[in-house]
Amino acid sequence: MAYDDAGHGRTVVLLHGHPFDRSMWWPQRERLAAAGRRVIVPDLRGYGDTPSRDTCTPLAVFAGDILALLDELDVEHFVLGGLSMGGQIALATHRLLRYRSEHYRVRGMLLAASSPHPENAAGVRARRATADRLLSEGMRRYAGDMLPRMLAPDSIRALPATARHVRRMMTATPLDGAAAALRGRAMRPDYRPELAEITVPALVVVGEHDTLTPVPIARDTAAALPRGRLAVVDGTAHLPNLEHEVAFNDTLQHFVETCDG
Repeated sequence: MAYDDAGHGRTVVLLHGHPFDRSMWWPQRERLAAAGRRVIVPDLRGYGDTPSRDTCTPLAVFAGDILALLDELDVEHFVLGGLSMGGQIALATHRLLRYRSEHYRVRGMLLAASSPHPENAAGVRARRATADRLLSEGMRRYAGDMLPRMLAPDSIRALPATARHVRRMMTATPLDGAAAALRGRAMRPDYRPELAEITVPALVVVGEHDTLTPVPIARDTAAALPRGRLAVVDGTAHLPNLEHEVAFNDTLQHFVETCDG
């Protein structure tokens, strides 16, 4: 498993979304490492530099990979976060830790642009169809279709380097890994009943203009978490950590500091 391990101090683990790689977290890696944190940012199975032979990768498999990496690195306690699919993998990781009676290891939870809902019937069909489409067409057309949903229009105009980075991540994603993850997400369970059992500090972040995981879903998620807090990042869509790095980093750093108690 490819990963970055930067800085020293209490550990923060950040999981990227689909169809990206660990470079989507580099602004946060640099900020938190400079603030005295150890930041572990992996490439998920089938993404970036981490290989996979899966034809279907459920969220629980990703979660097992994350815990195997943290065990190998002797990381006992950590703040766990993810964006979009990465947030769902964070929830799957917490579930797996509960099964192992080790959920005490999670000292805080970040859910950015993510949803705890299960996939509905239409979504199952759409994800499976998209997986087949990627394998037949490649990533370039998909990236072109998705870029206006990932970034707000103002972000695309004002941040051309960010738009190029997002497009590059999408077009560079291995086809087999992306398709396997889509099929796995079509099978995802309902994490909403478990939100009440996540008793550590939890931060839910959403972009003001996110149409993939809209603000009402984020608001409901934060309300269901016993120590949940909602942050809406103005002027952003599905990638607030890249569209408004300063606001996102300020919010994340403050949250991580609240997890030290």
